[in-house]
Amino acid sequence: MRRPSTDLFTGGGDTGRLMAELDWTATPLGPVTGWPQSLRAAVRMVLSSRYPMLLLWGDRLSQLYNDAYSALIGDKHPAALGDDVRVTLAEGWDVLAPLIQQAMATGVASWVPALQLLLERAGYREEAYFSVSHAPARDDEGRTVGVLTVCSEVTEQVVGERRLRLLRDLAVGGDGRTVDVDATCARLVDAIGAHPLDVPFAAIYLRDGTVLRRVAWAGGDPDDATVAGALPESAALTDPGTTARAWGLPAAAEGRPTEVTGVADRLPLPAGPWKDPVRTALALPLPSATEAQPLGVLLVGLSPSRGLDEAYRSFYQLLAQQVSVALRNAQAYEEERRRAEALAELDRVKTSFFTNVSHEFRTPLTLMLGPLSDALTDAAAPLAPVQRERVETAWRNATRLLTLVNSLLTFSSLEAGQARSDARMVDLATLTAELAGVFRAAVERAGLTLEVDCPPLPRPVTVDPVNWERIVTNLLSNALKYTFIGRIRVALETDDEEVRLTVTDTGIGIAEQELPKLFERFHRVQGALSRSHEGTGIGLALVHELARLEGGEVRVTSRVGVGSTFTVALPWSAARRTVATGAPPNGRGDATRAAVQEAVTWLADPGAGVAEPDPASSFPADELTGARILVADDNSDMRAYLTRLLTGQGWRVQAVTDGRQALDAVHRDPPDLVLTDVMMPVLDGFELVRRLRADPATRALPVLVLSARAGGEASVAGLSLGADDYVVKPFAAAELIARIRAVIRRSRAGGAPRSDAAPARDDGVTPQVDATSAAAQPVTAVAPATAVQPASSAPAATPPGHPADTPAPDAVAAAVDDTFAIGTAGDVLDVGWTYPSAPTSAAAMRRDVRMALDGLEVDPDVQEDLLLAVSEAMNNAVEHAQRPSRPEVRVRLQAGGGLVRISVRDFGTWRDRRPAMDRGRGALLMNAYGDVRLVSTDEGTTVTIDGRLV
Repeated sequence: MRRPSTDLFTGGGDTGRLMAELDWTATPLGPVTGWPQSLRAAVRMVLSSRYPMLLLWGDRLSQLYNDAYSALIGDKHPAALGDDVRVTLAEGWDVLAPLIQQAMATGVASWVPALQLLLERAGYREEAYFSVSHAPARDDEGRTVGVLTVCSEVTEQVVGERRLRLLRDLAVGGDGRTVDVDATCARLVDAIGAHPLDVPFAAIYLRDGTVLRRVAWAGGDPDDATVAGALPESAALTDPGTTARAWGLPAAAEGRPTEVTGVADRLPLPAGPWKDPVRTALALPLPSATEAQPLGVLLVGLSPSRGLDEAYRSFYQLLAQQVSVALRNAQAYEEERRRAEALAELDRVKTSFFTNVSHEFRTPLTLMLGPLSDALTDAAAPLAPVQRERVETAWRNATRLLTLVNSLLTFSSLEAGQARSDARMVDLATLTAELAGVFRAAVERAGLTLEVDCPPLPRPVTVDPVNWERIVTNLLSNALKYTFIGRIRVALETDDEEVRLTVTDTGIGIAEQELPKLFERFHRVQGALSRSHEGTGIGLALVHELARLEGGEVRVTSRVGVGSTFTVALPWSAARRTVATGAPPNGRGDATRAAVQEAVTWLADPGAGVAEPDPASSFPADELTGARILVADDNSDMRAYLTRLLTGQGWRVQAVTDGRQALDAVHRDPPDLVLTDVMMPVLDGFELVRRLRADPATRALPVLVLSARAGGEASVAGLSLGADDYVVKPFAAAELIARIRAVIRRSRAGGAPRSDAAPARDDGVTPQVDATSAAAQPVTAVAPATAVQPASSAPAATPPGHPADTPAPDAVAAAVDDTFAIGTAGDVLDVGWTYPSAPTSAAAMRRDVRMALDGLEVDPDVQEDLLLAVSEAMNNAVEHAQRPSRPEVRVRLQAGGGLVRISVRDFGTWRDRRPAMDRGRGALLMNAYGDVRLVSTDEGTTVTIDGRLV
């Protein structure tokens, strides 16, 4: 049976056990057997509670507490049991004494939330916070003889909320969107400096090449330069000095957070609520987009009143990330600002260039239009009908070029802010009606109705007539271009506030998502049905800018399939401007007439018939005489020119206006060749080629693409879709005719693709279809580079009786079987061709490879990738072969079992290209398809591409 003195502490946990073992006779409380019942009851209540409780009893304020409270006083337990609280908590007694004394003197309990208290419970002077209640403790007679303290530590909550405020202040004050990097750093350290309890001092170092540069710092009194003097202003990363190493800057610059000790010796800075010296700092890398190279370093001091626990480390990591984000935002803003300034300067230079070039165009255009007009109106020496037709075509297109130049010049002036409104007092109703009337013949020719409702206005309007003409012309031209059924209505109306011009059509309409971008320069609604694909894309942007120049605005409402209404509104305040002095400009109506002339070309019907060659004309009689060519182009003058040019060669020509009509014509009666433009309405040239190649009935039909889109990307796009050739406008007539002849001859010579025979070629070279037509060479892997580079290799050994470039059949078969494992997987296609070493051979090679693969089940996308890769190999063979022993390139195709190998061999020594000449995509395109092998010998270079057909 337990002794009565120890039964009191039963169930009190570890602290109860220690209390039971304590010699209470050595304490002011005396033996437990002599304790009053009130003390016993209070002790039982304290020990049974899981909430931190402290009982102070007697004049000496002896301490009795539970397990929960023992955790709060740390190292002071268990020595505090029975001891005077004034000794145990001496460092914080000045805060606790008034509360305890008040409870004992008044007998009234108190409650203090988040009481700041100095504790030395972990070996340092700690900043701690407690929510505390002090209630009087009474003896058996009801006298107050002690205090019952109930408390809970809220240090983590108080400190955590304080740190969150700092992070929030950084996010608000360091967004970096309106200032440069240095100013952002200053704002960041100012925000950090407002929270010295958590960050006694801070400094931001940014990387500047191989040097860390101190950009901003905070800490200490505002007028005290102690921090600035102790921290290095810069640190060389290649050879950091002792000071920089002592502060951990080089290591942090490499991405390693570093704890810096002995700070008090270098920087005597009192900090924390008790003004103890800072002893430790952290050098933290500021993360950047490149992990291996931080943006800089954040050097921060640690509070001497808080231990560097996991929560404190996490706070500093968040702090560094917050600073890094703000700095990266500032850098991005600076870069964007510099980019915007550069773009503005580029825009200014471009505008100046357009202005100068447009002016320079006017002189040659004048010298073109003048003589052309004279020739057309010369009654003394009239032109023959054929020559008149040619001169009229030249005059129409020179006039169109002048209109384009004027539009570009006007637009560049508007962008540069140099455009002026030459305002005149005009009868706006009459002017608008006259301009609309010029379009009437074209509108009615299109089968549409033109309604003009321009009643007289109550008073004259001051406006620049030239600008108004451009506004009306562009809106009417746009309406005619996109309206196929119904009417176009031009109306002028007014009220007390403004004059309004409305142009309404029943055309295709505009999707709602396109409306906000409609007046942006060069914006075109993709896939919109129109009469022509021609245009600069600045018409509506020009209307918008000219309306603003006249003091008004332009608005649009539209519904797809219903039509559109464009409204130009001029406030009466803008319509009553001061009239310009001087003579009005000449040429009123010229822009409108030029626009109508261009619109008429959209309406020209090429007819469904076939233009036959004139029997009276002299043209070369050969095997191509009578060949039928289908021309697809939306420009009527171009169709007429090509028709005249091609019929002059003895060929029959059918002309259509878009890709859809071309596709229908091909299906009705396949021609010998399709000559197509790229940019056409309804169906463009590239989509036409794609559909022809996707249809087995038209897959082998020769297609020559004719386009104004110059550049390597455009030609690659056309050729990769399966076009046989790509000709860029302007072109020489002789070159176009020669290319057409070559493509038709290759097509006729090719016939049906076969794996056991090769077609005769127009270049006189008969492709060899032989399993031994290409050499089996040792292979060397080649990594992607700007161009395929050769790997040196000795010539392959050949069996007796075989030439050096023709190995034994067994060797080739073994190579094929080893590489593809197709010996039993199915039939092997093995065919080869020989081409002249010339740039034009690539097109012929593509056709031959495509026809050879037609008999296999090859995915169309895979086939196009293969053709693109082998085209690059062929181009390399032509471009890099120097002083070839044979002016030819041999191509060999082996396929079967879902696998393919294609090899391209030249007979010259390798010639490196200068980087400036290199397109930089050859090896990338080849390696993107499959494995590339290359071997180079004194006799030539062979590139082999291995891949899959599925």
